[in-house]
Amino acid sequence: MRIALLTYSTRARGGVVHTLALAEALTELGIVVDVWSLARGGDEGFFRPVDPSVGVRLVPFPERPDEGVGRRILRSIDALRSAFQSREYDIVHAQDCISANAVPRCVRTVHHLDTFTTPELAACHERAIVTPYAHVCVSAAVAEEVRAGWGIAATVIPNGIDAVRFAEAAAPSPAAQGARQRWGGRLGPYVLAVGGIEPRKGSADLVEAMALVARERPELRLVFAGGETLFDYRDYRTQVLDRAAELGLRISILGPVSHDELPALVAQADVFAFPSVKEGFGLAAMEAMAAGVPVVMRDQPVLREVFGEAATFASTPDELAAQLVVGAASPDRSRIESGRRLAAAHTWEAAARAHVDFYKSLA
Repeated sequence: MRIALLTYSTRARGGVVHTLALAEALTELGIVVDVWSLARGGDEGFFRPVDPSVGVRLVPFPERPDEGVGRRILRSIDALRSAFQSREYDIVHAQDCISANAVPRCVRTVHHLDTFTTPELAACHERAIVTPYAHVCVSAAVAEEVRAGWGIAATVIPNGIDAVRFAEAAAPSPAAQGARQRWGGRLGPYVLAVGGIEPRKGSADLVEAMALVARERPELRLVFAGGETLFDYRDYRTQVLDRAAELGLRISILGPVSHDELPALVAQADVFAFPSVKEGFGLAAMEAMAAGVPVVMRDQPVLREVFGEAATFASTPDELAAQLVVGAASPDRSRIESGRRLAAAHTWEAAARAHVDFYKSLA
């Protein structure tokens, strides 16, 4: 069996992390896998090394200054479509709306559903759901959204997680302690949010919550990490940062953090904030649980399904603030241990085996 997994970027986003980990786990089961991706701005490889058993096919995608989102999406689709060679594969599996629009007959993983106002994006999103002949969702809640919206029955295969990597970052070994202390020395005590500053991540609500947190814990800094995306959130980001300055918040914006340094950054956090308004699974939050960090997240069905009693839930900035204060001051040890076990149970091997069964069912 030869599989093509397609993603839209070489940079660290949840869907790209998923694609690479799934590809490596599939090859461990004896499946031949190539990962196809756009290589933006001269990128020569993915954000981390990829196991040599995985074929990597990168399609050059140079940046164009001042290019609008709609034109960038259309150019992305055209570039991948022109390069892709579908006849090499038994299964073509697209991981996002760009790649699902770029290739012929394919399987699609719907990680989460979005609502777009840009016409090109809205059309891309719609075609990427209705055109594929089979669908995977990483949670039952998203599968139900797909069924309710389009009458499509998707197979549910939860994400895996590299739990060991994040657990080791929280270990008492000298190397792990040193890596954590470097972040602690740089940032002091902090609340961490991974995924950048964007509407889907609920960044504006987090800023409002941190203003309330600061009344009780003024030493806690708000740290944003990650945020690599094809979309243009500059206006939203400016609004959020202006509001943070108005509120006098202690804030650090790290941008993309290297693959090797991210686990220690997560493990050193006093509490992990996950106020996303749209998620399909919550990979970054699961990584924080693997590192033994208390997690406070927005109360929504998909996150209740995935995390259950291992997380603390909040619906408003006031509730989020209250739970962040509690999590930073006196984390619930039983909940943290539950989170560690939950993260460890979500292996990429299990995800890969479920994908193999799914692929075989399509034959």
